[in-house]
Amino acid sequence: MKVGFIGLGIMGKPMSKNLIKAGHELVVCDHNPESVEELVSLGAKAAGTAAEVAKDCSVIITMVQNSPQVKAIALGEGGIMETAKVGTVLIDMSSIDPVESRKIGSELAKKGIDMLDAPVSGGEPKAVDGTLSVMVGGDRATFDRFSALLKVMAGSVVYVGELGAGNITKLANQIIVACNIAAMGEALAFSKKAGADPNLVYQAIRGGLAGSTVLDAKAPMVLSRNFKPGFRLELHIKDLTNALNAAHSIDSPVPLTSQIMEMMQALKVDGCEKEDHSALAKYFEKMSGIVIE
Repeated sequence: MKVGFIGLGIMGKPMSKNLIKAGHELVVCDHNPESVEELVSLGAKAAGTAAEVAKDCSVIITMVQNSPQVKAIALGEGGIMETAKVGTVLIDMSSIDPVESRKIGSELAKKGIDMLDAPVSGGEPKAVDGTLSVMVGGDRATFDRFSALLKVMAGSVVYVGELGAGNITKLANQIIVACNIAAMGEALAFSKKAGADPNLVYQAIRGGLAGSTVLDAKAPMVLSRNFKPGFRLELHIKDLTNALNAAHSIDSPVPLTSQIMEMMQALKVDGCEKEDHSALAKYFEKMSGIVIE
């Protein structure tokens, strides 16, 4: 299948590589020429704008930072809507505001362009090995047509409802992940402060009810002082901002999300925003006056 792929960042680059490995023909576009050149060296074709991608491809995947970027790519000058043919499908795998997903999809539909919102969970490691979790909203028939394409990049691809439901699900996911990391940081800081070895505490509790995928992915990073980003703290701040905005618009209380957002904002002030979101543990280290290691 010939696929357009826009956004070759920390997630998009390995995802696009997996599509090439699976035999798909890619047309790629990104503001970073080095990333584009890397994909071209693997057999992809380069495009300068989203409009060029849409002129060449009837299915386009976007993997960019937030709602404004998706809107510009889809509807802005040099965007998909300028050149896309009737029947083109945009699969937006970015994590954005679900309200914006629906607005963008509505505008694209006026030109006969269908849209799926298909955000992912799993971070860079799962993007690399092709085992991401993908939650997809949009027309069910369109999902059925492209689910096999999505499975090239994922271990789990689940249809969750109409357009926007994918990003609602992703925001729910990000709330749970944030709460898990915060609880882990608090517990490990408590263990260290109380005189126990936090690594032994982790090993003891990981097999019980407190064990989780988040715990096993993030506790070893904190314990080894490895905050190389698989998912940057600033991106989790972006997701929680979208979650808070969406929740407030429907009067859904999110007190835990609000509190963790303030912790993340404090870490941003300390210059940790480019680090992995496991750096949330540093908030508890600073408050307790200890280092978890």
